Amino acid sequence: MLVNLYARPLEGLAARVAGLAAQGITIRRALPPEMHLLQDWVATHFSAYWVSELTVAMAHQPPGCWIAVENGALVGFACHDATARGFFGPTGVSADHRGKGIGLGLLYHTLMAMRAQGHAYAIIGSVGPADFYAQTVGAMPIPADDAGIYQGLLRRPETTA
Repeated sequence: MLVNLYARPLEGLAARVAGLAAQGITIRRALPPEMHLLQDWVATHFSAYWVSELTVAMAHQPPGCWIAVENGALVGFACHDATARGFFGPTGVSADHRGKGIGLGLLYHTLMAMRAQGHAYAIIGSVGPADFYAQTVGAMPIPADDAGIYQGLLRRPETTA
């Protein structure tokens, strides 16, 4: 999906995510010394593939990773410029913190950082909740066949026990 980083829907999100602080949620850019903690958390809650992308995003200066923290604990993350320049993601929120607007806050801060770094558009490469992105930031599907950036991605073989 394609997101215009200057579109009106994006501008309206600032007020919607402002309430996170009142819930005790802080969203901020991740710091390089935190990378090992982020990698462990993403591996536990999501996947090794996302750990690889997180690692690339953290190598940028400034890091291309935003985190959500509650009471000193990591509860969500979002990256950009990981798989390719201009890409948003991966992003995820712990299962017990979903539905609180944290994902929206991470999306907003990450897209605003991309805009500040000179991107006019963001690409969401492997879209999960397409309706969420369409409704919140006006993301539009990119017409394509199956020959995308993830074509031929190496995967671990399935094992049977």
